[in-house]
Amino acid sequence: MIELPFAAIAVNPAHVTYAYGPDSARRPAVPPGRIDRFEVTDSAAFPGTTRTVWVHTPAGHVSAHPASVMIFNDGWWYLDPDGDVRAGIVLDNLAAQQMIPPMVGVFVDPGVLPASENPKNRNVEYDAFDRRYADFLVDEVLPRVAERHAISTKGLRRGICGGSSGGNAAFTAAWHRPDAIGRVIAFNSSFAQMPGGNPYPDLLHRGQVRDLRILLHAAHRDIGWNDADWNWFAESLETAAALTRTGHDVRLVVGDGGHSPNHGGVLLPDALRWLWA
Repeated sequence: MIELPFAAIAVNPAHVTYAYGPDSARRPAVPPGRIDRFEVTDSAAFPGTTRTVWVHTPAGHVSAHPASVMIFNDGWWYLDPDGDVRAGIVLDNLAAQQMIPPMVGVFVDPGVLPASENPKNRNVEYDAFDRRYADFLVDEVLPRVAERHAISTKGLRRGICGGSSGGNAAFTAAWHRPDAIGRVIAFNSSFAQMPGGNPYPDLLHRGQVRDLRILLHAAHRDIGWNDADWNWFAESLETAAALTRTGHDVRLVVGDGGHSPNHGGVLLPDALRWLWA
């Protein structure tokens, strides 16, 4: 039995900001981990793009032993210690408490097309319902990480996290490559804006299943929250419902507020604890 402290719900769910917990701040007794980086300028999956990949290991990490892997979409934005998510700090704190297995964090920036008039390739990569982004991570990024650190090749020892379109990308990568990525955190996913619409509820109702462990987050006042179409909130709920009806290992967390990274950032420590329990 776990007794949770009382927390009042907001009367107006539109204007809510969540306070961060202790695992989202530097602890004096926890030394910061190491962060390295490399560039990807020769992608086969996304020709012409360039991007930075940041690799995080907690203090004391032994690179000779195969470690679990946690991939974060939107790279530096998730790693930034002054940002909304602060994932490097969270990984350091959870590693110090031994709440997650020995882990390498891989923070992958979305691609940029330097020679294009529209250089941002984020939505092309993140919103598509195909396996290109999954293959890019598995076949192009992780082998370069493996040159630096021993990492597991098992799907259930590799996870991925993202928010908004990055949540789409996280879910889609695991859906297409469950052999290589078996755990998912998706915050405020924008399933509604995938080309052709959200494919997952129908695919799940038609019997497609995957060996995945999934945490989905949705916000009550996400974009189009009470509209018949283009309803980002409803699409996350419908995806979660379809996953539960088909026996998947899924947890749904619903919060207040709009399309914001705040609640996902606050949830990250507990999301990682649950994902890797």
